[in-house]
Amino acid sequence: MKKLLFLVAAVFLGSNISNAQSDYTFAAGLGLDLFSGATLVGPSAKYFFAEEHAGQAEVMFETGLTTITALYEYHGAFSGADGLQWFAGGGPSILFIRDFSTEIALRPVVGLDYKINDVPLAFSFDWRPFIGLGDILGNEAGAFGIGVRYVIE
Repeated sequence: MKKLLFLVAAVFLGSNISNAQSDYTFAAGLGLDLFSGATLVGPSAKYFFAEEHAGQAEVMFETGLTTITALYEYHGAFSGADGLQWFAGGGPSILFIRDFSTEIALRPVVGLDYKINDVPLAFSFDWRPFIGLGDILGNEAGAFGIGVRYVIE
């Protein structure tokens, strides 16, 4: 985990970062949320409401668990890397657990978003720790998200 954090920090600090200009406005597809031995899968959508500002919404499912997540993400571009952007932000998740329990969590997020030039596909990978606000699930630092989305606009 420390190596991953160091790699992310090195990329952000060592790169010549310029202003972001998103190559798309809206994309929808499939998302994965991976944490504590759980793999949640479900629909994921990202919408850029301004050049550097996006909202991401997901509804994820696994046996006995459903999550609804809404994230705000600030995007920045890497100089000389068309289609590749870094992002950072956060938002809440609401978890519905099999025994009719509900947990609310905060999800800070930092990651990469890549839109393939001339192809309507966007990919994302992010680190999104889980900070549980209730007594059921606790905290999880080793949580990651993966997105594969079809670009509509």
